[in-house]
Amino acid sequence: MFREMRRKNQLLSQSEAEEILKNGTAGVLALSGDDGYPYAVPMSYVYDNGRIFFHSAKSGHKTDAIESCDKASFCVIDKNDIVCDEYTTYYKSVIVFGRIHIIDNKDEIISALSVLGEKYNPGHIDDCSAEISKFINNVCVLCLEPEHISGKAAKELIK
Repeated sequence: MFREMRRKNQLLSQSEAEEILKNGTAGVLALSGDDGYPYAVPMSYVYDNGRIFFHSAKSGHKTDAIESCDKASFCVIDKNDIVCDEYTTYYKSVIVFGRIHIIDNKDEIISALSVLGEKYNPGHIDDCSAEISKFINNVCVLCLEPEHISGKAAKELIK
């Protein structure tokens, strides 16, 4: 169903790809937008228990696109070092293909927001809980369920 990587010698292992997802702080979420145009938007996220969570406004381009088509991709760039004298970059990146949905269960929303809060403000769960309580009715939480994860690195970085 998903294409195999052409340059297999640059393929990262599943565990290396997941490590990039765990450690990354931002990526680009791509959806099918208005009139068939791709809609790609930078997003903060957390990778937790094999799923990717985002927070968003309750309405707008993202939520409209998700309601129209639940297929999505998400790309995280871990490394992108320009090597001028070689006319190249030494990079590591991951792309995820899957289905995305809006979480509507309040307990799941709180859980996902708590994991997001811990990632971006570690050790401050009480402050995070207060923020969640304050904004719970005004936030939308998205969940991307990966169907395919592929990591790639410049051949110079493969050991």
